Amino acid sequence: MKKKSISRFKKWILLVSIMLCTVAVYSQDKMSYENAKQEIEEEFGMFPTMFEVFPDHALAGAWENFKQLNSPQSKIPAKYRELLQLAVAAQIPCDYCIYFHTASAKAYGATDEEIQEAVAQGAATRHWSMILQGNQVDFEKFKSEFNSMMEHMASKSKK
Repeated sequence: MKKKSISRFKKWILLVSIMLCTVAVYSQDKMSYENAKQEIEEEFGMFPTMFEVFPDHALAGAWENFKQLNSPQSKIPAKYRELLQLAVAAQIPCDYCIYFHTASAKAYGATDEEIQEAVAQGAATRHWSMILQGNQVDFEKFKSEFNSMMEHMASKSKK
């Protein structure tokens, strides 16, 4: 009997602990949401719909990710980062992303020719992906051939 009451007591303590942690995390998320919203408004002069429609409990994490990927510590310069994202956006395709990344790339100095080439590079990747995937080319064979091609081209460049 004593053993059973100890077990119930442990379960009760565990349940209360979980509830307190849940309340603490929820409160922290709400505070983080408000901080993220404030930073977004300060950064953009408004709270854009793309963040407004994001789940409240996850906004702080999404905003942190957005800031980190677009930070000065990024190893990819901003113009090239936007051109990469434009190439992907064109292939999805996503009108919102295409507009955003085209305008952003131009703001970072991309020319119309660079934008056209980024889209063409994305299309070329999609093209060859379809050829390889659609024909079910063996992946190991592909890697072996590619490695041989790289070795051949490297040896040619040394001459």
